[in-house]
Amino acid sequence: MTQSTTARRLIDAADQLRAAVAPLRFAPPVAAVYQPLDYARLSHSAYLRRFATGPKRVLLLGMNPGPWGMAQTGIPFGEVPAVRDWMGITEPIGTPDQEHPKRPIEGLSCTRSEVSGRRLWGLMARRFGSATEFFRDHFVANYCPLVFMEESGRNRTPDKLPAAEREPLYAACDQWLRTTITLLKPQWVVGVGGFARSRIDTVLSTAPSHTGTGPRALTILHPSPANPRANRDWEGEVVTTLTEAGVW
Repeated sequence: MTQSTTARRLIDAADQLRAAVAPLRFAPPVAAVYQPLDYARLSHSAYLRRFATGPKRVLLLGMNPGPWGMAQTGIPFGEVPAVRDWMGITEPIGTPDQEHPKRPIEGLSCTRSEVSGRRLWGLMARRFGSATEFFRDHFVANYCPLVFMEESGRNRTPDKLPAAEREPLYAACDQWLRTTITLLKPQWVVGVGGFARSRIDTVLSTAPSHTGTGPRALTILHPSPANPRANRDWEGEVVTTLTEAGVW
């Protein structure tokens, strides 16, 4: 499979995921749902074309878009300076059909910081230097493409949805993850936090292996500031975890 074919197939997989979750509906307390694969498709597709250019040794998987990261830029953990200045992605960003008044989409003009993204991409920039060097054998994705917001603007994570809403959502996301693993052929699939690891384990238990043994799964501490451990020494703990496991 050529580099351009890998990226094209991943763009197709993202489009299929976008179409699969589009008809899903979510009851209160969810008041608004954003779909960055729709209004930020140009940016997300540019990310895939530029960096998903063949097999990757390490796939890092997050939960779902944050309000000041991927929701704004279409890029996983998409802190604006990391996307614009480090990755060099500057495609125009649209807006959702129905914006939450407390969560406007400003795209690359957004001045709010996505702390999780600042920590994750900051670590990668310090360790690898350029985005090209990092993405040579790493890739970062999010399991769920949707952002859920309550009336107050508070973020609601997918694991908090009732089972009847979770199950069709997870089915679509699981299929996308199987396809992504098949295309990228990672040796390691690293869950950024426990939720992502749980979905990785579910998918790997049913996914066909491309090597005979399949990729190994690992969990790293989620960089969210809501996690007290992440506010102490997130970078140090993650480097230790990845080094001791043999990923780095």
